[in-house]
Parts: sequence; structure tokens; C-alpha cells
Amino acid sequence: MKTVYRGRIAVFSVTVFYDERIVIVAEQRPDASEEDSFQWMSRVLQAIDSIHQVGLYCLALVPANTLPKTPLGGIHVSETKQHFLDGHLHPCNILMCPHTCVTNLPKPRQKQPVGVGPASIMVGNLVAGKRIAQAAGRELGLIDDQELVRKHQYLAEALQWRASSDPDHVLFVLLNAKGVAVSTASCVQLHKRAERIASALMEKGSINTGDNVVLLYPPGIDLIASFYGCLYAGCVPATVRPPHPQNLAATLPTVRMIIDVSKAACILTTQALVRILRSKEAAASVNIKTWPTIIDTDDLPRRRPPQLYKPPTAEMLAYLDFSVSTTGMLTGVKVSHAAVSALCRSIKLQCELYSTRQVAICLDPYCGLGFVMWCLCSVYSGHQSILIPPLELESALPLWLSTLSQYRIRDTFCSYSVMELCTKGLGTQTETLKARGLNLTCVRSCVVIAEERPRLALTQSFSKLFKDLGLSPGPSAPPSGPGSTWPSACRCGTAGPDPSIVYVDMKSLRHDRVRLVERGAPQSLPLMESGTILPGVRVIIVNPETRGPLGDSHLGEIWVNSPHSASGYYTIYGEESLQADHFNTKLSFGDPHTLWARTGYLGFVKRTELLDASGDRHDALFVVGSLDETLELRGLRYHPIDIETSVSRAHRSIGESAVFTWTNLLVVVSELCGSEQDALDLVPLVTNVVLEEHHLIVGVVVVVDPGVIPINSRGEKQRMHLRDSFLADQLDPIYVAYNM
Repeated sequence: MKTVYRGRIAVFSVTVFYDERIVIVAEQRPDASEEDSFQWMSRVLQAIDSIHQVGLYCLALVPANTLPKTPLGGIHVSETKQHFLDGHLHPCNILMCPHTCVTNLPKPRQKQPVGVGPASIMVGNLVAGKRIAQAAGRELGLIDDQELVRKHQYLAEALQWRASSDPDHVLFVLLNAKGVAVSTASCVQLHKRAERIASALMEKGSINTGDNVVLLYPPGIDLIASFYGCLYAGCVPATVRPPHPQNLAATLPTVRMIIDVSKAACILTTQALVRILRSKEAAASVNIKTWPTIIDTDDLPRRRPPQLYKPPTAEMLAYLDFSVSTTGMLTGVKVSHAAVSALCRSIKLQCELYSTRQVAICLDPYCGLGFVMWCLCSVYSGHQSILIPPLELESALPLWLSTLSQYRIRDTFCSYSVMELCTKGLGTQTETLKARGLNLTCVRSCVVIAEERPRLALTQSFSKLFKDLGLSPGPSAPPSGPGSTWPSACRCGTAGPDPSIVYVDMKSLRHDRVRLVERGAPQSLPLMESGTILPGVRVIIVNPETRGPLGDSHLGEIWVNSPHSASGYYTIYGEESLQADHFNTKLSFGDPHTLWARTGYLGFVKRTELLDASGDRHDALFVVGSLDETLELRGLRYHPIDIETSVSRAHRSIGESAVFTWTNLLVVVSELCGSEQDALDLVPLVTNVVLEEHHLIVGVVVVVDPGVIPINSRGEKQRMHLRDSFLADQLDPIYVAYNM
């Protein structure tokens, strides 16, 4: 008993997962080492198992004289139990044994071989009177601005036409952290700047038509001009996020990898970045002697290229879109000129963009829809884009909202990370902002661009917080759909009803089914619709294994058919089979002719009572989560975000959390935003909540400092990076608990 005091031990039970679990809390002597404590704990476990034949759920050691006492000096057991359940016990050592003592978990689900083929399922749906789960945006219709589009099938031609017909119309305004317009670009300025870059490419870069060129710029107008310069010169641009000057070791290898994978013939960039690429610090993390030709576009001579390139067909590549997925995979997607025009046109129709409109964009301009909104849409539709680099918000939080108020913006595009920054950072300052005259009554729709399940709680708290500044609660928009196949949904403009919310039974989702329940039902999960589907887009829900279409309100993979799907993956080794499967897939039954692109996201379509613009009943698309991210545990499919939401509710000191699997164990990483003495209180609470709500036993609980969980520019957690750091022992955790 050298480790603990004999009379200062509390034994009680807590109810976890339909059964009483035994907890022992003891006071540890001040001179006992951690080694002693764990030896004592393991001896106690063995003794209780052999003498009493019961398993212990939790063994906790607290510092001397910290357990609550009764008036007569004994241990106050019920108060100790309350402290344990509330997370106020502050143990200095803890051992949880859920694996050994929780024996009443339901049997793991055995996946039965489905003897029913896709055809039978479809016939069954028809017999049962269920419609096939599909939804479509409105028709793209005949081209209204016949003149413009018949002449200008390509964006480069649209820019030349705007430069000659309306030279002084300002297309882009870039703001700095103070909200001051640091640079603007009218049609003719952009055209002339692009011409200079094209001639530099032809002279200095000795570029051939169809060569790939990497654009390495901070968010701004130079990035846009160099994109059109590449089109004028007949090259294929790929935008890449520049390396972070204070963190070259982590960010430069990604830049290098994209440059190598894309086989870029040349890099266009600024003077400051040229210096960084050739610096000693850069040489420490990559080989700087093998960069392709680097052209600094800061002060180029005023030259015009002999002629501007025009692609022979619209199927030629317009640009490459490289992005890092949340699973840490670098994917490059090929986008043709035809896809670019179709997407710009679709967005123009949906968002009602025309030259007298102003749109505020607070997005990263490097990939996906962020890049399209930042660089392409204004040139196609002629509206003015007010560009706010999201990084500026870190030093000036109210920048985005004050811009909306100052320019009286009706439609704005942002990411969840921007919304979260404003909600967390400005939530308490609404009175001060109101006093400064900030007014958001003009905002009609706020479109969030994301590649994940819509974050309902964040959207609702954002609407509630800024309601006092005149923000109308209605159209805080759902995000666009999954990205690798081009976002398929987007809420903007007045067409279509407000996004609907449904409640789904979480247990049914684990079995790959959708069971709709009433609001407030136990184990219910609120899901928000993913916005209006863009014009010209069709969506269908498919069983990922049999590739047969599913019925209304069934969970399956979302497949998209649209004129702006990407042409395929850009891979060096030409893994054609992989890309054909992803971008040009056919259903195994039903409609075998249409080509679909697989999104890799699970979701369902539900016909609602609401009417859309054409007067038909509205089909709502709900995104549940990415297939790649799901965890297969005990034969069931779990979405990490659901477990993380439960964990975040377990204790007030838990900030962000992330989960992943390692061997067959569930690992929970939680950021501690309270004091370090709370760290060990989290272990039993996290284990309890995951067991109660998800019927899973947590294998490892890792408590880390705030900011350790890596988050990408779109505000999405990168769980695979976190897993790699955990396995490589690079997390520097406050505490790691291995549950037995």
C-alpha cells in the first residue's frame, strides 16, 4: 500500500451503456512515482478479477487530500462520484478498462451477401410505389446572350471582347486588411497585363502550346492576370498555394510535388517568391537547383505577343485543378474549355450575375469552386468581384462583414472557416459593430463553398449572432456539393425554396439506411439540404457496390451528370482505368447510356412538400459525408463527424476533436482548451459518451494542445495527417490514455 493511503479509497458504480460499472478512486501518496502507480493499478485489477470475479471500468488516482470529506472525516462517496461524472475530479493517473468489462455490446454486424441484384431492387421500388432517387437543376435552356457566347466559346475571347467593348468597366477589386482597395483591374487593364505575361512566356520561357505552367501567387489580381496570360499563350495553367515563408519545411514540399507531378515547363510568380524559392532556407527542404524556368511577372516590358492563341476545339484543356483531399491525397483534375464555359454559365444563371452586380468573395483562390469564383466568373458574366483574401481576416476579423455592409453586397461567397472565425471572434462584439454602423440588411444570400456535410449548428449560430446587424436568417446558404466532380449544388439568387432540414436516425445511417424521425427524437441527427442544384446538373443516388439506382430516401453514393464535369484525373502514369471509372461511369441497370461522375460522397434525395420555381415539388439533396473518411467498425459504417460532435459535448474543456482508426482501435484526439489539470478528466467522459451514443469502445484517448489537429484552407479536418503524426509520435500530447 506504499502507493495510496489505506483509508482514502472510494468505490462506487456509474451507469454506462445499460449497466453498472465499477469505479475506484484513491488518493496517491506524494512520494509515489508514476511507475509505482501503474504497478499498483495492475495488481488491483488482477486481485479484484480473481477474488470478486468482476471487471473494473475505471481506476483513478488523485493527489493527496483532494477527495471530498464527510463532516466526520471519512470519504464523501456520492460527492466523489459527482465530481467524476462532472469532470471535476482532476486525477493524476487514470486507467480505463472498457474492453474487458463492457460485455453487453451488440454483436458485430455480419454483412450478408446480397442475393438481390440492382434490377430486382429497382423493380421492388417501383412495385412499392417509390420513385428512383434523383434530382436535377433547372434546364440550362437556350443561350440567352446569343451574341456573346456564339462568338466567345472561350474565356480568353470573352476577356478580349470585354476589353474592346467596355474597356473601363472594373471587374476586380482587391481589399487589404484595412478594407482599402489596394488594386483594381478593369477589362482593358487585365487584358493588357495578360498580353504582357503571354509574351514573356513565349520569349523567356520558350513555351510550346499545351505545356503546363504553375502559377505561384498570393491571392490577388496578379494570379488572375497570369491565368489569362497562360490562355493567351496556349499553355495550361495550374494554380498552387505559395509556400509559407515562416514554415518552408512544411509547405514547400507540397509545392515541389505539384510542380513535379504536373511536369510544369515554367513557374510564373512574384519577385518576393522568386527570392524564397532560391533561398538557403528553401534548399534545406527541396532541391532548388532543379526548378523549371522561373519568370518573375512583377515588372514586365510592355510587349504584345504576335498573336493570341485560340484552341482548335473546346475539348482542349483549359487548366489543371490540384487539391489535397481531406484524406491527404493530392489529386489533379483536368478541366476543358467546354466545362469552364458550362460551369460559368450555370453559375451566372443560378446567381443572376450581370455587369451591374457586385459580389464579395472571401475564399481561397487555388482550387475547386473557390478558384472559379475568384478568377473565371467575372470575366464570363461581367459582374464586379470584390476579393477578400481569407488570411487578412486573421488580423482584421470584421473585414468580411464590414465589406458586405460598406459596398451593400447582395450575394457573398465564403468558406466555413471564414464563418467560424466571425462566429467565434465577433460573437461578443455585435453591439460595437452596430455602433460603428455595420448593417447587413442588404445581404440576400451567403453561399458557403465546402466539400463536407453542411454544418448546420455553425450556420444557425452565425445567423442568430448577426441577426441584430440586420442579417436575415433565411438564406444563409448550404454548401456546394462534393468537389472532385465539380460542385453540383449552390444556393444563390431567388429561384427555389429555402434549404430544408430533416432529422435522421443515427443507428439507421450506420447500417447504410435512412430512417427519418421527428425533431428531438433520441439518437436523431439534423441534416441540412445541400442547396439548389445548379442549372444543367442531374444527380442520382447509387448503391456503390452494385452500381444500381436507389429509391427515394435511401442512402447511397451521389453521382452527378453535368456539362461541366472535369475530363478526368491528371495522372503521370496514365492510370486510365481509375479515371474512366471515376469520371465516366454508367449505371449497371436502368439507364445504361448516360455517363455519370462519381463524387465519393454518401447522401440521399428526398422529395419535399415545397415547390420550386417551375411549380414542381422540390427534390432536396442531402450530403451525409465522404465515403473515404468513413470508419468501418464492428461491421457498421460510422462518420467521424458524428463521433466528434459527441466528444465535443462531453466536457467544457474540449475544443476541437478528431477521430480515426489504428489497427482495430478507435483513436480520439481532443484539444484541451482549459487548464492542464482537466486533461485526465476528459478520458472517462470521452469513453462514456462514445460508448453510450455510438456503441463503440474507444481504444486510445489523446489529449493535445489547441491547434494541433490539422485543418486545411477550407476549414476541414485532415484526419489522415493527424493519424500519420500520431503514428510517427510527433503530436507532443499532454496525455495519452490506452484503454484496456
